[in-house]
Amino acid sequence: MISSEIKNNVKTPCYIIDESRLIKNLEILNGVQQRTGAKILLAQKAFSCYSVYPLISRYLSGTACSGLFEAKLGFEEMGMENHVFSAAYRESEIDEIISYCGHIIFNSFSQLEKYRDRVLAKGKKIGLRINPEFSTQEGHEIYDPCSPKSRLGITRKNFRTDLLDGVTGLHFHTLCEQNSDDLEKTLDAVEEKFGDVLSKMEWINFGGGHHITRDDYNIDTLERCIKRMQTKYGLEVFLEPGEAVALNAGYLVTEVLDITENDMPIAILDTSAACHMPDVLEMPYRPPLFESGESGEKAYSYRLGSQTCLAGDSISEYSFDKALNIGDRLVFCDMAIYSMVKNNTFNGMPLPSILLYKADGTIETLKKFGYEDFKCRL
Repeated sequence: MISSEIKNNVKTPCYIIDESRLIKNLEILNGVQQRTGAKILLAQKAFSCYSVYPLISRYLSGTACSGLFEAKLGFEEMGMENHVFSAAYRESEIDEIISYCGHIIFNSFSQLEKYRDRVLAKGKKIGLRINPEFSTQEGHEIYDPCSPKSRLGITRKNFRTDLLDGVTGLHFHTLCEQNSDDLEKTLDAVEEKFGDVLSKMEWINFGGGHHITRDDYNIDTLERCIKRMQTKYGLEVFLEPGEAVALNAGYLVTEVLDITENDMPIAILDTSAACHMPDVLEMPYRPPLFESGESGEKAYSYRLGSQTCLAGDSISEYSFDKALNIGDRLVFCDMAIYSMVKNNTFNGMPLPSILLYKADGTIETLKKFGYEDFKCRL
């Protein structure tokens, strides 16, 4: 955790990446690679702060991308394994994407047939995303690629074994912040539906959603799943977690601007759920807040909200040992993932600066934003 001195002296709002926590996660992930021979890729959709890519590259095997811009970023800033999946590729972008990526994963046979020859002509590998139609999530259909009528992945009913020329791998991504027992169950479904196809492949990608660096995550089960695919089918195994890379490795520091009252005290902050941590509203979830408790748990409870005009732009209710005062600093935790990559300038809200809390205790400014960053987007 950052010190009080740092908390009280940075300009708010700001994101702070914790280098020590990031390294701890990377060491865990690299341990999986070393013990199994699997390759773990950074899913840039969760965390694409390329200033720390040189650090990440010491531990992981490369990057995973969702389109042209991420593909280019991974190629330019990491320069290692680079895999891409998109529900569909633009004709105007596909050749550039192929130039940046070693593995091109298609979501349909129509896309495969359209672009197969161009991928193979450049000596790149082709994969297909499959949908095992096996949901392991509850209450988060928006994040469940196996939900009914999902557009992600090819179901067995629609899978064409007669069109696999040039296809060397399969990809699935069905998890979201889950443990390895759900991966194991998913692999059972993958084998049941696509076992005959696996025997013809060279590699498999388990996708993301694996919370490998969470304290209660069962790494033994994960490694058993990896070795199962290696031993039974002779497959090279890839994983592309995003959250696990930077889990609990970032903070968002904010200041109390005002305190109002409406059935309970309301603290107005200079940060915003809608602008600076959109998953709070999309998921939804209650982000951890340093030195706080549930509403009513401690002596003083507050609803925390933003400056914006969106009525629902409230973060949640928290309690504190001491009453909040205007000018107090609060520190939200686990703010490295799905924050910087999804933030926006709704209402003209300034984007938070990005700082790096280095392992030696010093702070490095990675990025500052201002009016021009708001204006240039329009």
